[in-house]
Parts: sequence; structure tokens; C-alpha cells
Amino acid sequence: MGIIFHIDVNSAYLSWTAVKLLKEAAKDEKKIDIRNIPAIIGGDREKRHGIVLAKSISAKKFGIVTGEPIANALQKCPNILIVPPEHGYYNEQSHKLMNLLRTFTPDIEQVSVDECYMDFSGIQNEYPSPLACAYKIKDTVKEKLGFTVNVGISDVKVLAKMASDFTKPDKVHTLYRREIKEKMWQLPVEELYMAGKSSVNTLHKLGIYNIGQLATSPEYILEAHLKKHGKILWEYANGIDKSVVNTKREELKGVGNSITLPYDLDNMEEIEKILLQLSEKVAGRLRKGKQMAKTVAVEVKYNDFIKASRQTTLDRCTDSGTEIYQLSKELFRELWEKEGNKSVRLLGIRTANLEEQGALEQMSIMDIMAQTTNKQQNATTNISREKMKKLDKALDAIKNKYGEDKIKRASLLAEQTVDMKNKKYYEE
Repeated sequence: MGIIFHIDVNSAYLSWTAVKLLKEAAKDEKKIDIRNIPAIIGGDREKRHGIVLAKSISAKKFGIVTGEPIANALQKCPNILIVPPEHGYYNEQSHKLMNLLRTFTPDIEQVSVDECYMDFSGIQNEYPSPLACAYKIKDTVKEKLGFTVNVGISDVKVLAKMASDFTKPDKVHTLYRREIKEKMWQLPVEELYMAGKSSVNTLHKLGIYNIGQLATSPEYILEAHLKKHGKILWEYANGIDKSVVNTKREELKGVGNSITLPYDLDNMEEIEKILLQLSEKVAGRLRKGKQMAKTVAVEVKYNDFIKASRQTTLDRCTDSGTEIYQLSKELFRELWEKEGNKSVRLLGIRTANLEEQGALEQMSIMDIMAQTTNKQQNATTNISREKMKKLDKALDAIKNKYGEDKIKRASLLAEQTVDMKNKKYYEE
């Protein structure tokens, strides 16, 4: 097997915001790098709403963690600097990073807005060693883009990922399979990739507290308590990972978006806000591509890494964010209640069975009801499809002219919701 790099931006939201603020500072103004002071990204200080999306190293020293409420962070550090996120700018920085990395090699698998795997095999003859190439990449990103990355090097993907999470920021680390006993086995088991809170609690009950103990435990015991996930954790602890860098994306048969949350979520109100954001994103992409979808699906990954999905096919196609949202809520509730309202780690909405806009459509019962009565109907039925189309057209025009973040639904302004371009954002 060849050599694999995992490249990860150090505290992406904070780093990208810091770069922007430094560039915008006036010449005679004292420039403050928020990466060097207690600072967080996300939330509203006055309303004490929202969550911590990113934190500086200084903020971490106060015990502040990603995903916790802003109110908690203010209790730990009352004078902490809070900067609101700028989602459009983060997306721009992500594109710049990936474009820069592709000047080294096209063999890249982007897995989130701020991280990717790189296959070193195709360029190994251009550098004296993998370390030399990794340092070149790290230094080039810092010089040209102004922020720092960590680069993990290994002969398997999961260990490259683990290596990039070692000491930060602006570092290069190796973690080859031959090095796992020395460099990884002494680490707490919660630092193993894919070891979530539920799994860690189970492992602690079994007397397993570090990765070495997990690696040397009988595999059948782990499977008995954690099922298939136990086998995965055992393999990762032993440096076993057969996956390869996937540099080619499969041709999409539909339009979809999914988001892996930076924290486990079990609040229906917050989940619905994310579904609304996803629905509008998917609908906007459908309209931009002059397409409409007849099938809507919701996919979920729970905090125990179990995946589930449910879909429905409509009588007629849609490109309405409102319709997709209403359907997605119903589909999600069916999935969630079936699984006992488990904490959610990933949410996604996909559409399929696409048709071109303007294709002949049969009038649905919803249209008839919307035209004949204005009472005793749900939110979707009250608004005719024609009115929804006009509203969507107006929203698209505003976003195209002024940017995605210039107009939002009132329900998304009440308090901070999970950022649609956060550290673990996937767009398909």
C-alpha cells in the first residue's frame, strides 16, 4: 500500500475568520490575531444564544469545547471575544485550499470543507521523502493563504487521520502501522477515530481506557457489546483500514446535501431548523439546474454510527424548499421515532427522479385544495404552488445578486443554528 496524507485546517472557522479580520484591519489600526487570544466563532453574546463552532487555543484553556452553548462559554470566560460566522467566506477559503492542494497532485479526496486525503504515490519521485512533501504543502498553504494546516502521514487512511490530530497547530506527524504501539496505543480510547461517547462509555464499563487495551482485547467481546461498530474500532486500534483514497466521485443521479454535525443532536426543534436549511439548499440547486424532483429522501446517521434512510415519491415534481422541508420533516420523524429518538450525528436530504422544469405535470390534490379553500389546511397547503414559485424566484434573485447569506427565513434568525458550511459539511 502507498503513502497517504491527511490534511486538516487548524480550527478552520477561527483561522479563516482571523485571516479575514487581519486583512480588513486599517493600516494604522493595531492588528489583533484572534487565534492568539481567548476567542470563539458562533453565537450571540447579548442574547446568549447559539453554540461554539470553533475556539482558539487560549479559549480551550478555559475549558471551552466545540458544540457547547454560548452561555456556558461566557460563564467560563466572561471577557471572551465572540465573532459571528461568515459562511460564504468559509466556502471560498475551502475552494482556495483544495485548488492549491491540487497543484501538488490531482489525487485528492475531499471529505469535508476543511480536510482531505491525498495519495502521495503519483508524486513520490518528485520529493526526497513523504516528510519533505508534507512540509512543503504545510508551508505553502501558510505562505499563500495565511492559515495553517496539520498534515498526517501514514500507509492507511485512518492512521493518517489520527496523525493529523496530534499536536497542533502547523505540524506534520507520521503514524505508520509500525508506529502505532509507540505513538497511538497509550492514548485515551476516546481519541480513536469513530469512538463516540456511547461507545466510549461501553468500553469503559469493559475496563478499556486506552487504545492499546482496545487493540489487544478479544474481538468477539467488542462485537458482542458494540456489534459491527466494535469490530471497526478494534480494526482501527490495530491500524487496519482497507479503504483507499477515492479521487473520483460517482456521477450523481440526483441532487442532495448532507451535514455531519460537530456535536450530537437530540432536540427536534434544532433538527427541524437543519432540515429547513438543507431543504432550501437542495431546492435552490434544483432551480439553478432548471430541474424538479419527484422523489425526496432523508438520510440519518446516529451517534452510534448506525445509518438509516426513508424516501417518498410524489404525484408530481417539485423544486420548492417549502414542500421538500415538509416532506423531510415527516420522513425524519418516522425514522427517529422508530429508533427511539437516538442522538443524531448526520442529516441529509436527497432528491431523485429529476425532470426538466416546464415538463407537463398533472394537477395534484394539493393544488385543488389550495385554490378552493384558505382555511383548515396545513402550512404547505395554504400556499399555492404558484405563490411558492414566485416566492422562490424572488429569493433566488436576491441570493444571486447579494449572496447566500443576505436573506434568511425568520425562523432561522431567532437563534444560531448549525452552520451549513461548518467543519463537517458535505455537498453532493
